[in-house]
Amino acid sequence: MVCIQIEQVLSHNLCTLLNVPHDPVALEEHFRDDDEGPVSNQGYMPYLNRFILEKVQGNFDKIEFNKMCWTLCAKKNLPRNILLLTDDDAFKLWVIFNFLSEDKYPLVIVPEEIEYLLKKLTEAMGLGWHQEQFEHYKISLETNWDGLSAWELIELIGSGRFSKGMDRQTVSMAVNEVFNELILDVLKQGYMWKKGHRRKNWTERWFVLKPNIISYYVSEDLKDKRGDIALDDNCTVEALPDKDGRKCLFLINSYEKGYEISASDKKKIQEWIQAIQTTINLLKLNSPPPHKEARQKRKALRQKLQAEQEELERQMKELQMANENKQKELETVRKQLEEAASRASEEEKKRLQTQMELQDRFSVELEREKMVRQKMEEQVAQKSSELEQYLQRVQELEEMYKQLQEALEDEKQARQDEETVRRLQSRLLEEESTKRAELEKWHLEQQQTLQVTEAEKQELENQRMMKEHALQVAMQQLEQLEMDRKQALEQCEEVKKKLEVAASKTKSWKDKVAHHEGLIRLIEPGSKNPHLITNWGPAAFTEAELEQREKSWKGKKSVSEQ
Repeated sequence: MVCIQIEQVLSHNLCTLLNVPHDPVALEEHFRDDDEGPVSNQGYMPYLNRFILEKVQGNFDKIEFNKMCWTLCAKKNLPRNILLLTDDDAFKLWVIFNFLSEDKYPLVIVPEEIEYLLKKLTEAMGLGWHQEQFEHYKISLETNWDGLSAWELIELIGSGRFSKGMDRQTVSMAVNEVFNELILDVLKQGYMWKKGHRRKNWTERWFVLKPNIISYYVSEDLKDKRGDIALDDNCTVEALPDKDGRKCLFLINSYEKGYEISASDKKKIQEWIQAIQTTINLLKLNSPPPHKEARQKRKALRQKLQAEQEELERQMKELQMANENKQKELETVRKQLEEAASRASEEEKKRLQTQMELQDRFSVELEREKMVRQKMEEQVAQKSSELEQYLQRVQELEEMYKQLQEALEDEKQARQDEETVRRLQSRLLEEESTKRAELEKWHLEQQQTLQVTEAEKQELENQRMMKEHALQVAMQQLEQLEMDRKQALEQCEEVKKKLEVAASKTKSWKDKVAHHEGLIRLIEPGSKNPHLITNWGPAAFTEAELEQREKSWKGKKSVSEQ
């Protein structure tokens, strides 16, 4: 009965803090048939999830809810050796622990978040952070240490290990500052002067900047709240010039009205304008506060590293299993190798026996090969001698071919000389025929002059004398031509002799070539028709032409005699 009353009181208080309607009948119905009793986790946790937590809308005071949970668990678990912390500081650290801890049971705060919290506290106390000291602290703990519980964290900070002799008040102020930033979402706070909207007077107020609102109080104890300035993405903040004896002025324009505020100095006004502008930018981007965003990034990074670590462990397990399988395979292979070695020894014996037989057979084959090789060497020597003879014969034929080419060149030159003599002879014969025609013409003219009158005879005689003189000159020319013809005939005879010598050489070389299997065929001059022979040698015209000339001469002679 007492347990049921405790559950009813706890449920009523939870519903009151969470703004959820309490149903005591549902509690009694839920635990009616539970043999283990209503205080068991198996009995109360399903009720808590179903009838209370599922109905929470989020419009409740989280600080009061945390205080209630703190009251339930602090008396039993809070250590008593926290010299530098008050109960309120311990409560705030417990709330900060719930914010920074991992989302799994049992709740612990990991080393990265511990380092982040200690850095925040030392910064709030105006101290420098020493990473080596924290690393030594981590090494002093167990190697499989995953993090600290809430009570271990409170004991660590309360022991003063990282506060370096700071007094209790300084530590309390640092805890309060970190609590305001991380839990209450206080981005900035401090005293400034605000101008009234009705009486236009200036009043000093304690301003607190949060992600979507600026609240101002009478003092920093936050007991007497005087108003709020709602912030959204349409708000603006700008500096104002000094006026009314006030300096360091700036204006906040919200959707309702504008607020004129005066800071204590230029540094403060710059910090406040920058902080308010940053808050407005976060509202425009719909981003969470910086510390929550940093918390999400650190958590995402840890999850990523944890996933990588798990993947690495999985790969290591796979490698270990693969290694074990490999060891088994190697053992199997070793046994197979031993069996193969035993089989190989037996096969080696057989192989040696076979090798001896093959050696005997090989020696016989080797002797036979030696005899065959000797015969082949003799044949090669014979072929080499035949090849040398053949090469010598080819060399002789090449020399004969060169000499034959030289003889052919001589014959070709002789033929060219003969052709030149023939052309000269034909030219002389043409001149001779021309002179003969002139003589015949003169003879005819002489016969005609004999038939003229006696008066003309003397004149003709004179002409005859002149013609005889001309005839003598012509005869002298004929004699000269005869001498030239004889010289040409002599040259022709010399050419003929050269041709006969060349022909004899060609014939001798032809016989030699025919004797050497007829490898080369000589080029011989063609046959010649017989030429007419005159008193001056071979004629330059045919027999028919000579007969025609003779008939013409006889006809002219008969005409002159008549």
